[in-house]
Amino acid sequence: MKIMHLLQSGHFSGAENVVCQIFSMFENDSDTECVYCSHDGSIRLALEERNIPFYPLCEFSLSSVKKAIRDIKPDIIHAHDMNASFLASLVCGNIKLISHIHNNSFDSRGLSPKSIAYLYVGFKAKHIFWVSSFAFEGYAFHKLLKNKSEVLYNIIDTEKLIEKAETDTNSYDYDCIFLGRLTEPKNPLRLMDVCKLLTEKKPDIKIAIVGRGEMEKEAKKKAEQLGIMSNVSFLGYMQNPAKILKDSKVMLMTSLWEGTPICALEAAALGIPIVSTPVDGLKELIENGKNGFLSDDNEELASVIIDLLVDEEKLKKFSENQMIFAKKWNDKKKYYSAVKHAYEEVRKK
Repeated sequence: MKIMHLLQSGHFSGAENVVCQIFSMFENDSDTECVYCSHDGSIRLALEERNIPFYPLCEFSLSSVKKAIRDIKPDIIHAHDMNASFLASLVCGNIKLISHIHNNSFDSRGLSPKSIAYLYVGFKAKHIFWVSSFAFEGYAFHKLLKNKSEVLYNIIDTEKLIEKAETDTNSYDYDCIFLGRLTEPKNPLRLMDVCKLLTEKKPDIKIAIVGRGEMEKEAKKKAEQLGIMSNVSFLGYMQNPAKILKDSKVMLMTSLWEGTPICALEAAALGIPIVSTPVDGLKELIENGKNGFLSDDNEELASVIIDLLVDEEKLKKFSENQMIFAKKWNDKKKYYSAVKHAYEEVRKK
């Protein structure tokens, strides 16, 4: 059985990380062959590092995806997120389609061109994975797709994450870290506002911003306007951010929407408490006041971070709770079984 994983982006981020983990789970499965297909870009390096077969697209278009299908000859197309799923639905023909939704974006929650277009995907697809119950229930027409939908929460390989952290011999000294793409869903301008409050409460605070994105320049400009560039380090993309995350004390997130963010799962596995806006999958990952805090108030977000930084015992307890949570959450066998079962059932249809 040959599976073509179709993604739109050519960079490495949350959804791409999830797909790479699926490849890892199936690497010893002699019945299943997987091929990664997406726009070419920096993702190539991440795939080469993991020895993942890659079919690069010069452009993400109907014609290029159609050619990829002819060349790869998959039994199943496993398309990730709505745009890739919609394009796949137009060119897959009789090839079975699985759609995998990794977020809960605002533009599909009500009546919109995107939500209507995805309804066509929903009728065409044989199975749909949703990354959280919030992602499924947030889609405008989810009730029409209930019979072919399954919530499949993201997980991570904790052992591999720890191994990656150990390969980085550098030492980092940051109080607070943001890890992710600097894009609209992550709300980086609000992130800068919270960072400003942190510097007012703790003038010597050190904050790491790890990641790139189309809003990077805007975020840097706002940091300069707020006068916090001496506290905030924009470190760009890091191929292996595990060690800098492990060496940090608290993770800060200000997302507008999320699925089940991989960075949050990584923070949990490494014992890093998360302070975040109360959105989607994060409400399922964070137990307020136990392994992190959820608030939609900037002042409160900053205050609880400072509280954790100055109270070593509380920080230690939150860290322990994070690692306990991670052990319960990250069940690789369960995840593999769910994906494998979907492949087998879809192939029969």
